[in-house]
Amino acid sequence: MAACSLTIFVVSQSSPDIRLFSLYNYHLKLITTAVSSPTPLQEYEFLTEIGIEPRNYGSFVDGYWKGSGSVVSSVNPANNKPIAEVVEASSQDYEEGMQACFKASKIWIQLPAPKRGEIVRQIGDALRSKLEYLGRLLSLEMGKILPEGIGEVQEVIDMCDFAVGLSRQLNGSVIPSERPNHMMLEMWNPLGVVGVITAFNFPCAVLGWNACIALVCGNCVVWKGAPTTPLITIAMTKLIGEVLEKNSLPAAIFTSFCGGAEIGQAIAKDTRIPLVSFTGSSKVGLMVQQTVSQRFGKCLLELSGNNALIIMDDADIKLAVRSVLFAAVGTAGQRCTTCRRLLVHEKVYNSVVDQLLEAYKQVKIGDPLEKGTLLGPLHTRASRENFEKGIKVIKSQGKSSQVVRIIESKGNFVQPTIVEISPSADVVKEELFGPVLYVLKFKTFEEAVEINNSVPQGLSSSIFTRSSDIIFKWIGPQGSDCGIVNANIPTNGAEIGGAFGGEKGTGGGREAGSDSWKQYMRWSTCYIISVRSTMGANYHLHRGSTLASKESMVVTYFRVYGLG
Repeated sequence: MAACSLTIFVVSQSSPDIRLFSLYNYHLKLITTAVSSPTPLQEYEFLTEIGIEPRNYGSFVDGYWKGSGSVVSSVNPANNKPIAEVVEASSQDYEEGMQACFKASKIWIQLPAPKRGEIVRQIGDALRSKLEYLGRLLSLEMGKILPEGIGEVQEVIDMCDFAVGLSRQLNGSVIPSERPNHMMLEMWNPLGVVGVITAFNFPCAVLGWNACIALVCGNCVVWKGAPTTPLITIAMTKLIGEVLEKNSLPAAIFTSFCGGAEIGQAIAKDTRIPLVSFTGSSKVGLMVQQTVSQRFGKCLLELSGNNALIIMDDADIKLAVRSVLFAAVGTAGQRCTTCRRLLVHEKVYNSVVDQLLEAYKQVKIGDPLEKGTLLGPLHTRASRENFEKGIKVIKSQGKSSQVVRIIESKGNFVQPTIVEISPSADVVKEELFGPVLYVLKFKTFEEAVEINNSVPQGLSSSIFTRSSDIIFKWIGPQGSDCGIVNANIPTNGAEIGGAFGGEKGTGGGREAGSDSWKQYMRWSTCYIISVRSTMGANYHLHRGSTLASKESMVVTYFRVYGLG
């Protein structure tokens, strides 16, 4: 066991100096790997259960695994050692895959929606049969703790169940027409092919939010997973492909590619893909949106969050503190819904901070696969370096000589950090992807709402209070401007039944439940008149008349029914 220190410090709103809040020792169990192990896969034998080999092809093209791009290694963020190799997709692989996918879409759209739902049900069962293995791989490759890894795969299974029910409820509507013998309908039809580009932090769940709904809506799916989580992309795709093969359906209904920006750009530019769902940073999301809009395609964006949790003076403090810990430290602060700003009423400020410090002392940092670990590593070395740079920026803005010490280990471990700082500070406006929590003091509810809404992002928000009046103000037009507005629960932990997404710099897209399915379909308004209507009867009566008389009849019809 290696003794390490966790530094928690404060930048006062009234003074630029940083006050050291607490410094104590805790233990981090460092990750060790047997030097004698000849191959990484022998260390992770369970990977063979889900089809992962020492070298894997990263393009699933029309039922075949191939790849002619760069060879990359999937790396364990707990020790930065390779897990397995992946041959990424090339532009040629992409084009072959898209041709097959586009062709398969002509078959998939003809299958009735409930039948498509049955296929998605079988996909859910296939994932359920490998739940533990998939969850373990996700934790190994991404770095989140094992309960979170298993929970994320379970979320995809739940999305499959949700989509099965939805497949029988893709309802249109009948609208009363103002014209006799007419019917006006609204219909929903498939788009054809949906592109899904997911991020490293939730490599499975975001796929489920999009793909399960897109499939039952009659669309084929083209998936590009994050370049740093290729193994979970491959494992998930193999199970989905097996279900399609078992049902004698084209494998290209679900096409996937492991690769970098080149593949993502190809998806964004491809006119064969009417809708592109992108999850990632606001900066990259804006570029995706601009590219897709240039070809008049549609975008579904789930981007950065800078989420605030407000604690009022009448709140249940113990409940609030537990919620803050879960929201700020979970997934090592790498959730889009991570609590990054804690707004505390001045009357309970000291009590909240004291209890929060005690809670942080209980956080066990270490191997994400080890039982009891609460905080795993950041996903990559680059993430850790960015975290260090962020801490330096905080230091420079606070004019302090005190910095957070980074844990010395082979992995990408960092220390959870609590900082009090002015809400107007530049760093507060940005999303630092890591376990950093800014603590801000306020006097009134109105001030707290103003601070909550003052950042460019608008994903999730939460307030802790016993006052129903404040809750209704909070969720109303004068409250939070976010897409997710919670009361007495943390900023994260959204359910699949509700639409997930945010406003402003978060992108405005909605995924998963509620009416999100409508984004994956083409909306048509249909006007219908029976062939036995007046026009039809007149036409049959005048079949032998001249062209001129027929034209006269049509003009009369248009006048009678208000169309002229």
